[in-house]
Amino acid sequence: MEQSGAIADRAEKVVARCKRLASITETPGSTCRTFLSIAMRECYRVVGDWMEAAGAQVTIDAAGNLRGFYSAAQTNAPRLLLGSHLDTVPNAGAYDGVLGVVLAISLLETLEDHKFPFAIEVIGFSEEEGIRFGTPFIGSRALAGKLDNELLNRLDAKGVSVRTAIENFGLKPSEISQAVMNNDSLAYVEFHIEQGPILESLGIPIGIVEGIAGQTRGDFTFLGRANHAGTTPMNLRHDAMSAAAEWILEVEQVARREKGLVATVGRIAATPNVANIIAGQVHLSLDVRHKSNDVRMRAADFLAVRAEEIAHHRGLTVERNILLNQPAVSMDPFLMDQIEQAVGKTAGKTHRLVSGAGHDAMILADKIPAAMIFLRTPGGISHHPSESVSVEDVTKAIECGTHLLTQLAGSAEFQKRMVRA
Repeated sequence: MEQSGAIADRAEKVVARCKRLASITETPGSTCRTFLSIAMRECYRVVGDWMEAAGAQVTIDAAGNLRGFYSAAQTNAPRLLLGSHLDTVPNAGAYDGVLGVVLAISLLETLEDHKFPFAIEVIGFSEEEGIRFGTPFIGSRALAGKLDNELLNRLDAKGVSVRTAIENFGLKPSEISQAVMNNDSLAYVEFHIEQGPILESLGIPIGIVEGIAGQTRGDFTFLGRANHAGTTPMNLRHDAMSAAAEWILEVEQVARREKGLVATVGRIAATPNVANIIAGQVHLSLDVRHKSNDVRMRAADFLAVRAEEIAHHRGLTVERNILLNQPAVSMDPFLMDQIEQAVGKTAGKTHRLVSGAGHDAMILADKIPAAMIFLRTPGGISHHPSESVSVEDVTKAIECGTHLLTQLAGSAEFQKRMVRA
């Protein structure tokens, strides 16, 4: 392994590169890169140059994923996948997703042309956030063979389909099957900022993700009757806003009663949305997450029943539409143990935690062993320009990654996986 001073210099470089990519945006004055936008093309040019300089062969697959292949000591060796996503939310920070790609490239640079028994492929996924088309994980779904015609036909706000966006980027949707992971893919490891306060509260720079919480997302609409705010007595109202307010508090109370459960109403829209008119209709979002599928689904079902009861009591009706039922995903036990060893060598104290946010790792885990390493997020702030990481924590992450690669290269269990691949 390199000397600590050299690794610290690499960590400074990683942070600087993340900031450089944050300046590549489709929205002047803030960071925003959506699926196969003009800004993403420039992002690929810059990141691709870094991959090539690190000794990787760079390609872009038909789903727009940027892929850098670093060969093994021998030909036809299986490959270890490292990476994360390069798209962002609107008004984003500099590190969500991007850090995982840049850090993986830094690990290639530390090798200085040293070869392992396995190849390494660094992947910058084209889409994870679901901003442009309202559906997340387009990039990793392509690798998992789950990019179907229904998804390819989805439209953005301008009426452009995923399929057309791919064509406009100069890629061929007919070749998407070639983006699917080969049978020689051994595992996927993703570095990512925690996007939460747990590691910071424990004073730990890096953590081991043991699982990714399942998600239920849906829309609820309370339907009442709009009327004059000054002339309609309180006992004769069918106020959709009051029903929505009662239900929002119910959502909060249900989540507080169950350890580890989080439930959020993040969006609300009233109609007609006028100060002196009783709301006749209120549209709300619901987001429920937990590491247990049973707990999550039970809570979501209960909240649907409570919405019906609240509406009935107030003389309203309610409609619901479930948009996502993403099961919880466990990370690979062998990889978690290997990461824990690497973290122990690097940071001493180890901690396993569940990710409340979704990640590309949860999509690939359905096909190959997957694992994640979290970096402490100061203030727990993410999806915001003030999102940050410390150079010291990035240094620890590079050290951890270097230990992990060396361990896997010398692991009898991993050698067996390589033979099976």
